[in-house]
Amino acid sequence: MAPKTVEWTVIVLTCQHKDSVCAFQKELEIRQRRGALGPRTILLTVEDPTAHVGSGGATLNALLVAAEHLSARAGYTVVTSDVLQEAWILILHMGRDFPFDDCGRAFTCLPVEDPSAPAEALVCNLDSLLWTMTHQLCKGSPPGVWVCSTDMLLTVPSAPEINWDGFQGAKVISVPGTVLYARNHGVYLTTQQGLVCDIIYRGSEAQIQQCARPDGKVPLVSGVVFFSSETAEQLLATHVIPPLDACTYMGLDSGAQPIQLSLFFDIMLCMAEGMTEEDFVNGRAHGAGGSHTKGAVGVKSARSVLWKALHAFPLSMACLPDGSYDYMTMAASDHIHNLTLCTGSISHLPFCRVAHSHVAQPQLLEDGSSITNSLLEGAVQLGPWSVIQHCHLQGPLKIGSGCLLTGLDMASSLALQSCQLQNIVIQGHCIRLQDMPCKMFTLTGHHDDWQSPAGDGGIYLNVPWAEFFHRTGIREGDIWDPDTPQGSRCLLNARLFPVLHACEPLRAWDVLWFLGSQTRGQLQRWRASWRMSWEELLTCLDQAAELESRRALFFLQAKYKLRSVLLEHQDCSLLPLIRSAVHEGYQEAMLSTLDQVASTASDAGVAARALACIADVLGCMAKGEGGLRSGPAANREWLPAFQRLETGDIAGGVKALAKERNKWLGRPALLVRAARHYESAEQILIRQAVMSSCQFVSVGQAELLPIGHWVLVECPARIDLSGGWSDTPPITYEHGGAVVDIAILVDGCRPIGAQARRITEPELRLVSTSGTLEGEVLLELVCQDLEDLQDYCQPHAPGALLKAAFICTQIVTFPSQKPLQVQLLENFGGGFELHTWSLLPHGSGLGTSSILAGAVMASLYQAAGKSTSTESLIHAVLHLEQVLTTATKPLPSWAVSGTATGKGPFPVVKARCCLKGLVACRRGLAGPGGRACARHQDWAVEGPAAPEGGGGADPHAGQIHPDTEPAPASSVHRKNSAGP
Repeated sequence: MAPKTVEWTVIVLTCQHKDSVCAFQKELEIRQRRGALGPRTILLTVEDPTAHVGSGGATLNALLVAAEHLSARAGYTVVTSDVLQEAWILILHMGRDFPFDDCGRAFTCLPVEDPSAPAEALVCNLDSLLWTMTHQLCKGSPPGVWVCSTDMLLTVPSAPEINWDGFQGAKVISVPGTVLYARNHGVYLTTQQGLVCDIIYRGSEAQIQQCARPDGKVPLVSGVVFFSSETAEQLLATHVIPPLDACTYMGLDSGAQPIQLSLFFDIMLCMAEGMTEEDFVNGRAHGAGGSHTKGAVGVKSARSVLWKALHAFPLSMACLPDGSYDYMTMAASDHIHNLTLCTGSISHLPFCRVAHSHVAQPQLLEDGSSITNSLLEGAVQLGPWSVIQHCHLQGPLKIGSGCLLTGLDMASSLALQSCQLQNIVIQGHCIRLQDMPCKMFTLTGHHDDWQSPAGDGGIYLNVPWAEFFHRTGIREGDIWDPDTPQGSRCLLNARLFPVLHACEPLRAWDVLWFLGSQTRGQLQRWRASWRMSWEELLTCLDQAAELESRRALFFLQAKYKLRSVLLEHQDCSLLPLIRSAVHEGYQEAMLSTLDQVASTASDAGVAARALACIADVLGCMAKGEGGLRSGPAANREWLPAFQRLETGDIAGGVKALAKERNKWLGRPALLVRAARHYESAEQILIRQAVMSSCQFVSVGQAELLPIGHWVLVECPARIDLSGGWSDTPPITYEHGGAVVDIAILVDGCRPIGAQARRITEPELRLVSTSGTLEGEVLLELVCQDLEDLQDYCQPHAPGALLKAAFICTQIVTFPSQKPLQVQLLENFGGGFELHTWSLLPHGSGLGTSSILAGAVMASLYQAAGKSTSTESLIHAVLHLEQVLTTATKPLPSWAVSGTATGKGPFPVVKARCCLKGLVACRRGLAGPGGRACARHQDWAVEGPAAPEGGGGADPHAGQIHPDTEPAPASSVHRKNSAGP
């Protein structure tokens, strides 16, 4: 039995700054609305109690806050550790600031798209880690607390086989790595039984080699650990014991002095096999030292408490053999490498060079480049190993190799055009100076080291500082205070980047001139500006504004996607994008764009799909409330808009619909009713689009049969094996259709048929017989005047199908100034008698209505001396069904196996398929697209030759017999399928 996916009880996201809490909490809640997180999961964003509390202190504080919320939900008045017994808790640590993403490593966007997601959205590293934890690592685990860092890209290609039987204590997750990579990271030293003996951080090669496995790889510290419920309870109990109380907000609120603890070297290490209390408490383990712990009495005391609380619990390791781990370093080259080479950093999604972006000229993007959440208009050329994220740029623009551009707007494009962009990183930042929002820009080099001293081989913009000073005229005293020691002067604290000008707005050119394209007065303008260093900038970042800016750009490029999908008839569902727009408050922008597409489209099918999308937007806005989507849609307030659509004024109709729509947005019930009326409007346009099928009906002249000679058509029924209704608008507009049918006999005979003949009387005699469970129902009508035909378009009127067939075959012209009898005498020398029958009960689902329509049309054409091809007959019946206002069928349900171009007017393209002569596969009309409303049977008129696809004519299929001649003049059979 496969292990179940975890449904988290609590997810806690820890962050450094209190200003970030609201922004990140909103991001978690949006993911919950999208369906990425369970609806019952408690979501918490928790700021660290104080700066530099360490991963261990942040973990203890997060565990306390989670237990506090669970205790409150359980009705307790104090924090109770019992609530951890049956809880699955996930703690995600944001970690330190990241120089290449203002929202940190967790919210760094990845160059991927998730087509299976219920709501379309950017995929961040946080999303990838959440998916990996939920669907792979935590599957089958017992209740407990998982802790995961977000400062790495973690790959787990396949679900690991972790043995949880009888599990106790804590478990660390590891992935294999090379000895070379491990020199700058942590590794686990374990026993043969998989128990952890030590954690070695940046050890010597000899120390690392002790950890090597038979394949030469070493188990890397991946940043993921698990505490069983019992272990987590013991850890939680320490929050009231000094000095560990100082790691939590409760302790700080009580006046305790903060201390810094490491999750791995101060909490996990105390459970290691063979670790002695003295070595652990004094920090003499291989990785447990560090400047923050040596000689610190408070930390030694904290370790002593942790030893007593946790050392009895075993610490085991699970190594994921096919997993990989990439720490997101401070080097621009590493970050660009991760975003362009797709080194397997996301296990369940493939690399996507253009992700959630609109690129006007994609042929200008070279291999190895990456564009995410961006809008590139005009000719924007992007070199290899370059990345663009969250930018709206206007060409012509040439970006060389090794570049990273983020957060740039249209106004930056002109400045970029005059620069040689190669191996540089230019970023736009949303900052807040007290209550004033601002936009500023920074410029760094691909190979720059943030902390390398300027006078000791340090570089800026990929050149030595001395060369930079010479090129620009900037002096050391301009960017560093005189009292800053030479050894401390580095890129991180250099005040290079303008924040405000006294009289002018800030522009990207205020930093791009560093590249050597200095204009007159630029140096003086730079010196006169208020400038910041990177260190100072990080304290002013407005992460809420940055996330909102990315969201706005995402939905701006989404408008382009929406237009192209609709206008180009793409096989792509827009519902995930619609859901996302509603979840994130961009439904008005979506509605406006859909109104524009619907009102300007030259194709009624495109306009109909746009109206269907508006109905979906309104339905999503109701959030599952307001009643069923199906229901009446003829409210008189909407009739003026419907009338405009009926008369062909699509633009006017769409405008009227939008005006009325604005009155129905107040509550879910009104939204659902409005959605129904938009679907009704959509059906009007579908009917008009499908009615265009008459353009493809070609009727020739044949020999007129003598009066009294019958033309008999008999047809099999059909059953759907799969895909029923999938080839019907509006579903077929979005997804295409594929239906597999089989022709069947009922009680050994063909149960559906029609026969027609000419008669001397100038009238129409209509006889219809239908089978029921109780017997037969007989309908007889005689039409002598045109008024007798006026209800032909009402499907439930007596004889409506038969009346409509005479009109669609053009035997009768309606309306006309000529009386019916005059028309019949002039054109045919008399009238017609038409009989139809079906031995199937009404609503049997065996295709009666459409098969019967095909039989009627075929018999009337031949009786009237007309000839048609198979394709023309298909389109003629399609037209007939629309005339009857059954109006949602893209193909007559008896049609050949076929596809359609997806463009209006609606021609059918035959696509034959034979599966052992029994089953036919049919593709739906209108190419890619939508929701189904009608069924399809499969037969068509053929000449006596064998059908395409092999074999002779089907002896069990329907046949046409003129009068009583012994041989059929033509076969009526289901294409590419034999009878049973």
